[in-house]
Parts: sequence; structure tokens; C-alpha cells
Amino acid sequence: MLQDARDLPDGHLLEADVCLAGAGAAGITLALELAGSGLTVVLLESGGLKAEKSAQALYDGTVADERLHSPLVRYRERRFGGSTAIWGGRCVPLDPIDFEARPYLPDSGWPFPAAALQPYYARASKVCEAGPADYSVDTAFPGGLPPMMAGFASRDFTTDTLERYSCPTHFGERYLEALRAAPGIRVLLHANLGKIALDGSGAAVRAVVARTLGGRSVTIQAKRYVLAMGGLEIPRVLLANRGIQPNGIGNAHDLVGRYYMCHIAGTVGTLALDGPRGTVAHGYDRADGGIYCRRRIALTAAAQRRLGIGNFIARLHHPRITDPAHRTGVLSMLYLAKPFIPYEYARRLHGGAPGTWRSWLQHVRNVASDPGDTAAFLWHLLRDRRLASRKFPSIIVRPRTNRFSLDFHSEQQPNFASRVTLGPGRDALDMPRLHVDWRHTEWDIRTVRSALDLFAADVRTSGIGTYHYDRDALEAEVLRDGAYGGHHLGTARMGTDRRTSVVDADGRVHGVRNLHVAGGAIFPTSSQANPTLTIVALAVRLADHLKVELAREAQVATPHAA
Repeated sequence: MLQDARDLPDGHLLEADVCLAGAGAAGITLALELAGSGLTVVLLESGGLKAEKSAQALYDGTVADERLHSPLVRYRERRFGGSTAIWGGRCVPLDPIDFEARPYLPDSGWPFPAAALQPYYARASKVCEAGPADYSVDTAFPGGLPPMMAGFASRDFTTDTLERYSCPTHFGERYLEALRAAPGIRVLLHANLGKIALDGSGAAVRAVVARTLGGRSVTIQAKRYVLAMGGLEIPRVLLANRGIQPNGIGNAHDLVGRYYMCHIAGTVGTLALDGPRGTVAHGYDRADGGIYCRRRIALTAAAQRRLGIGNFIARLHHPRITDPAHRTGVLSMLYLAKPFIPYEYARRLHGGAPGTWRSWLQHVRNVASDPGDTAAFLWHLLRDRRLASRKFPSIIVRPRTNRFSLDFHSEQQPNFASRVTLGPGRDALDMPRLHVDWRHTEWDIRTVRSALDLFAADVRTSGIGTYHYDRDALEAEVLRDGAYGGHHLGTARMGTDRRTSVVDADGRVHGVRNLHVAGGAIFPTSSQANPTLTIVALAVRLADHLKVELAREAQVATPHAA
């Protein structure tokens, strides 16, 4: 059933077994997994089916340093489907080392091992439409693939693990009809969760109240409540509800909003490979089912432990697009097209430095001197990106010479001082706005520096070319893009000890027996991986837990009812 909260009477009461707040990747996955279980579910979504300025404006807030963190209305979508409406579709599982309590990384360790989540990755990959959960070249491509870099040999890096790509799947569009038709599922649009009413002891939620921008309210009473609104909005709601718990729900130890992580990411250095262009295979391959896959240069767990650094991966990337010295018409065309490229992609693609008129003219010359490749690239974009149902995932440009940069993605240290708090001002629903103070550490930079040094040494000793980067300028280069995009992690972290975590291994808020959190907010560490696949896997796991728990309660209650 699909309803709009604006069409319900003011003060309307809804009852359900489970109330889910937030219809993004986590919330929609939970609803799909609970459908057909016999449970009744209310799924609250703040926005509508399409983007709306008034709903999006509710995300507005402040950041401590605008050079390091994007405005809070960016990389998040307040509509049905959430940020899956704009994601790139990259699906990668976490590595086993990411779950470990590493002695060189304070506050690391998940409350369960990697094996506990492994069965759920298969189901998550299906929901994400990324094909089977096969992330190894050997099994996904039994016929083999040509080497990424012919002649490259390393004990510290592998090139045989894969990223798999979704369509990318807009969860709202893909699963709307399934949820509309599912018995027991009620999707309620334009319903903004605000008040979480605890019982007198603060040990359980007795109801939540959602409001519309038009001033109407809806009360939902359920047996279980799940917050699935994203890594920034979840701490906002928990901190804003200070009636029974004066510091905010789950915040007795000042942990809600702490340990805010994204990823350290960027493009850096110059990789000059010897030999012809055919010795490099850095683009996408298609597995069974037409699924796009891409190999990465991945730092091994043994190297991480030996050096005491975090997880790190890299991909071969085209040269810096802003520098016309690459002499590549396609890259210059992308530079000139910046005004037409969405903010979320233009920021990474172009960087923050404005060009001069001389560089602009050189880019024009590059396009004019390379008409064949430029025309072929435009046709590729139209055919494989714009018109295809499974879209080509990203820009892949083969430089005229074997010159590349490294596009890296690195783990960030859990940092108590990096945090999300309630800031000044209130939104149109009288909710306190958010203030974000994202911080990095020297350990974050050391991880990147150590990995790049290892890679440079391996390229040199392999005899295939050279890799150089400016060590003195590395920190500035790494922070050129600041906190990476929409990866908002760690603000309601999992753990077994309520003094060092907000939720337990099942995502239940410590001390509140029927309130759970889903999504990237519960990650204790960030890994190197894009979080969506793991967010969906955790949501599938939580759905299984809720079904078992509520079935057990129903069995206990039945004799008393009789």
C-alpha cells in the first residue's frame, strides 16, 4: 500500500509490528525482506517519489570547514529511494581484516567476524542487482583475464579482486511496485520522523510521531522501530529527542554522532608504464549476466599488519583532467563540459582549482585535434550510459600514452573528535539543524603514503615503468576533495560494550529494547569499500533477526491470549 501522509487526518494513529524510518537502501531492503512474513510494516519516507526542493531543504545545516566537507544538502536525497537515486552502483564487500580488532588501530573491531555477514552478501548482491556475490577474478571469469599491468609483480598488492556494478539500481523506482503490492506493507510518503516517545523508564519506545511540511502529524505505534535514515540524519534524530534521556536517546556516554568517518580518496601521482598501450587492461569487463566488473590494486592484509596501516585500494585512472598537457580530446571535452555535470561527479572529476583562459584554450585545441576519439566517446556515452538499462559505470579514457594517475580509496581511522552535533537554527519542522565537524588524522595520511611508496617500489622492481608522487604535498592532495561524498559512517557505532558503542551486534540501541539502527551509521570501521553493499547485507541480517524475535514473542503471547 502506498499512501501520502498529507492525505491522512491530523493526529491519525497507525499500528504495525515494525515501523521503519527512511526509505533508502537500508529501509527498502528491510521492507522487502519483511514482506510476506506475516508482519505488518509501516515504512516512513520524508519526501515523495521525486526530488522536491522543500523536502531537500530539511537537510540544510552547517559544517566546521567547508573545504573539507560538502554542504549537507549534497550527496543525500530526501525522497523515496534515498541516495540510491544518485549512486554510482559500485558493490564491494568488506575484507575479513576489516572486522578484526587491530592492535595498531584504536577503537577497531566489529562485534562479529566476517563469516557472520558472508551469507548475507549473496542476498544483498541480488537486491542491488549486481549479480552473484563473486568478487574474485578466478571464479567470476573462469577463462581468465589479461593482466591489469603486464609484468607487474608484488607481494603486497593483489589485482585479482573485483568491484561489481549495479545498474545502478534506484531502489525507489525498482521496488516501488513490489512494496505497493506486498500484503502488510504500508509506505507513507511525506512523513518526517521527529518525535520518539519513550516509556517512563526510557527502556522502550512506545510511539513515534511523523509530521508533514503542511503541519499534519501521524502517530505510529509498533513493536519494533528501525531508524534507517542515513549516517547523518540518524544522530540528528537521536540527539534531538531529549525528553526522557536528557543527552539524547542512546547518548548516555556521549557517543551518538562521534567517530564520524567517510573515506580518504582522491587521484594522485603519475604512473608511467613502458611498452605499448595493449599491455594495460584498466577498464571494465562483463561477467555472466552482463554485469560490469572492474579489478583493483588492493593492499593485502599481511602488508596492513606489517606496516600498521589501514585498508587501501587503487585503480588506474586517467591523468588529471584539469591539466591540458594530457593532450587527450576526451578529457578536455569533459573539462569544458563541467557546467553540465552534476555536482557530485564534477567535484571529483575536476577538482577545486579554476582554470586560466590559456588552459581553456589549450583544452579547446585538444578537442579540435582529436575529433575521432571525441566523437567515438560521445557515441559510447549515448549508447552505453544514457540509453542502456545497465549503464556503463564511469568514465574510462585510455590516454594517448601509457600515463595514468592512481584513483585511490582508503580506510579512515575511527576518531572520537570527528563528530556530528546539533547546530544553530531549526528547519521548517522545528527540528534542530545539524553541524558536522569531520576530521582526519595523521594515521589516515600515513596509510596512503605507505601504500603509495609500496606501489612505487613494486612498479620499479617489476621493471614495467615508474610511479611518482609529491610526498611533501601528499596531505594537501589527499584533502583536495575532503570527506568522500556520501559515505557517512560510524555515528551510531556497533559494539558489545555500551560505554564504547551506541548499538549492539543486532543494531539495537543499548538500553532501548525495541529501537534499532540500520545503515552506515553502525559501522565501527570504514574499510576501503564503498558501503552500500554492506549496508544492504546488514539490513537483510536485521530483517532475519526481527522475524525470529517477533515470531518468538508471538509464540509466548499466544497461550496467554487463549
